[in-house]
Amino acid sequence: MPQSAPPAPILLIQTAFIGDVILATALLERLHATEPATPVDVLVRRGNEGLVQGHPHVRRVLIWDKKAGKYAGLWRLLQQIRAAGYGRVYNLQRFASTGLLTAFSGAPERVGFDKNPLSRLFTRRVPHGFVPGLHEVGRNLMLLEPQPEGPLTRPRLYPTPADEAAAAQAAGQAQGRPYLCIAPTSVWFTKQFPRAQWVKLLRALPAQYTVFLLGGPPDTAECQALLDEAGRPGVVNLSGKLSLLASAALMRGAVLNYVNDSAPMHLASAVDAPTCAVFCSTVPYFGFGPLSSFARIVQLPEELECRPCGLHGYPKCPLGHFHCAHGIQTSQLLAVLAEAEQRPVQAAGR
Repeated sequence: MPQSAPPAPILLIQTAFIGDVILATALLERLHATEPATPVDVLVRRGNEGLVQGHPHVRRVLIWDKKAGKYAGLWRLLQQIRAAGYGRVYNLQRFASTGLLTAFSGAPERVGFDKNPLSRLFTRRVPHGFVPGLHEVGRNLMLLEPQPEGPLTRPRLYPTPADEAAAAQAAGQAQGRPYLCIAPTSVWFTKQFPRAQWVKLLRALPAQYTVFLLGGPPDTAECQALLDEAGRPGVVNLSGKLSLLASAALMRGAVLNYVNDSAPMHLASAVDAPTCAVFCSTVPYFGFGPLSSFARIVQLPEELECRPCGLHGYPKCPLGHFHCAHGIQTSQLLAVLAEAEQRPVQAAGR
């Protein structure tokens, strides 16, 4: 009896920010559950490859360097994609560059959102929009299945043994005491809880907790300024010292992780770490909220006519008052901690 041909590989395209790549891993989980024998490759922008290199459900990672030789690199990627013989290409983005890679990939099935300028060249176009209760992960999963069934497939990351060891070493600085993590920064100013607000929280946190400040190398100076201004003992600046996956492993072992509506929130979701997400200018309605088993959202209690002011936020408050952030009370954040303290805590570096 002749053997059937192996399934043609799949390509997932997500060349946006860190958080977007993390959320895209839900599709890796779904594909592995529904067709485990099908190889899956992932295309990301340079700098985000560490999230999916070594991922158990990824065969190969393609990298697009958007800063050095952007368009020459795009052309090389197109040749590489066409030579790979993909059976399906799923494009999670809505920009012409990735639309070009999808439309001319040579894949028999080319799927993406209808807002992509080149979507008319796809074999299936999926409507993109904001719907009450629909998470970005749900929007993305509709690329695979028009009507996904069952509970939402959550994103998942897989820290390596080296990442787990780095997280365990960092957690050791708590000397056996319970710890909290705070990721205080964001690329967008109006998504970032102000330093003065983080200082209030740090000074109000119970003394038994060690607090780890997390972020990338660009965030180190701000984390240090926060540490210095708060003047609280037991605060450790780990910004720039841990990989993304090691940070995720450390967050998993925290009693609670305080984050903005930003990439660290999605890191926490991908390892099911307890999360308190602070929403300033943006709103959960957009579909980017936390997905951990224990996840709470803190935002301004009252309505503001100016909120939300945009999908991503702005370099400064358009009206100058930034009340959506400064109006949040420290007591709201402490109330979430009181809830989290009732839960069992996982160990970092398990």
